[in-house]
Amino acid sequence: MKKLKITSFFLVMILILAACGGGNNESASGTNFPTKSLELIVPYSAGGGTDAVARSFADIAKDELGRAIAVVNREGGGGAVGMQTGINSKADGYTLTVVTVELLTLPHSGLAQFSHEDLKPIALLNEDPAAITVRSDAPWDTVEEFIEDAKNKSLKVGNSGTGAIWHLAASAFEREVGVELNHVPFDGAAPAVTALLGGHIDAVAVSPAEVHTQVEAGDLKVLAVMTDNRVDSLPDVPTLKEGGIDLSIGTWRGVAAPKDIPDAEAKKLEEAFAVAAQSDEFKSTLDKFGLGYRYENSEGFSELLKSQDDIFSELIPSLDLN
Repeated sequence: MKKLKITSFFLVMILILAACGGGNNESASGTNFPTKSLELIVPYSAGGGTDAVARSFADIAKDELGRAIAVVNREGGGGAVGMQTGINSKADGYTLTVVTVELLTLPHSGLAQFSHEDLKPIALLNEDPAAITVRSDAPWDTVEEFIEDAKNKSLKVGNSGTGAIWHLAASAFEREVGVELNHVPFDGAAPAVTALLGGHIDAVAVSPAEVHTQVEAGDLKVLAVMTDNRVDSLPDVPTLKEGGIDLSIGTWRGVAAPKDIPDAEAKKLEEAFAVAAQSDEFKSTLDKFGLGYRYENSEGFSELLKSQDDIFSELIPSLDLN
């Protein structure tokens, strides 16, 4: 009888250990994640900036995960098609999506039915804030002087298209400082910068990268950047927050998973992506393409999404873009 009890005890312990994973490296969902290659959806066409960033990041991150990461382009709808595809994918950690600021702007513009809450943020990879840029011979040397002049006259500010991020950034700036600007849309940031150089408009609110060459040449000057911290490429240019203007807005790229991804898989991805995103190799890629760097983990990325979604939820409906 005693021998039978001992045998029964060990059988019970074996069953318990088996149910708990037996002390192996399995995740909470019962898999040695990842056991196969992953897919990274890029919601824009191949060859663009977002695609280039995604492919470089995937190539670096695969070494951290020990599995290949295939980049798949799902363009359409200004990013809506690819992001919706990512949202609808199986929440097992094997399908991820590169998300951009359009994750927030498209829904509030009535161009998509999803929400940032439909995804689980994993890592923020880059950020390019809006910057108030004028000609080098303009009468303003500070953003405060620019604002004061804008209170008394209609200043023309170029953007990359009505409803695009640089139009939204200039509109947010306008509301925050209490002025009325004359917004002039162009088919992209480059034509807007050309118009500024030609004296056809007074300023642009595009990214520092998009005016870097002209600033270096002495043709343009940046009065302020719309971000929490000064950007490395313009260390002498103050942020709006330094002048008491609480506005941080721009474009960015990050990686997200379907919202119901198991915690264990999400954690494994976050840890691997943290190493890849902060590597010198990835930072060099961003420098090569003239893109700004900013890494945030899942929590920090979530906070960014929430804060900027609050801005766009009020701003975009007020602009009557439809």
